[in-house]
Amino acid sequence: MNETIQQSLPAAYLAIDEATKASGFAMASDILTCSLLRTLAASKPGGKFLELGTGTGLSTSWILDGMNADSTLVSIDHDANFLTIADKFLGIDPRLKLVTTDGEQWVKSHLEERYDYVFADTWHGKYLLLEEVLAMVKPGGLYIIDDMLPQANWPEGHDQKAIRLVAELEERKDFVVTKQAWASGILIAVRK
Repeated sequence: MNETIQQSLPAAYLAIDEATKASGFAMASDILTCSLLRTLAASKPGGKFLELGTGTGLSTSWILDGMNADSTLVSIDHDANFLTIADKFLGIDPRLKLVTTDGEQWVKSHLEERYDYVFADTWHGKYLLLEEVLAMVKPGGLYIIDDMLPQANWPEGHDQKAIRLVAELEERKDFVVTKQAWASGILIAVRK
């Protein structure tokens, strides 16, 4: 076994990847993480999905590829320029709702929402408003974060924030947690 992705890529992935590179966006999830996101999405038929941090839609395309026809995905980003790329290639999918807004504002105005799958790929829901976003995860639901291994673009001191976040999640009694020192460093938690 090796890390080569043998399965087909999502239909829009290569076009989004090309547009992402042209845009200068350098925070996209890696292809290994995206492959896992698709596999986990397939485990939630008819699920209600949330992605915090759409970026240009690379990971979004993989999540959608794993979802069935009865599932829905709300994906949020504050940067309209990058979200335009996601909308161009994925916006016709009726299962997807792209929202341009501030993460804090969105989370605070949707505290009653519950999701089967949350991919927190930005500060909100990961380093900020963690409790609020974890409360949005249904029993049996997935909470997924990446970039837990040191990254070249991390600001000074960010490593300590990542260490504290992982420790805090591991100490929780309401989630079962698995850490993966693979890809960019992934943590998957399931609400009991």
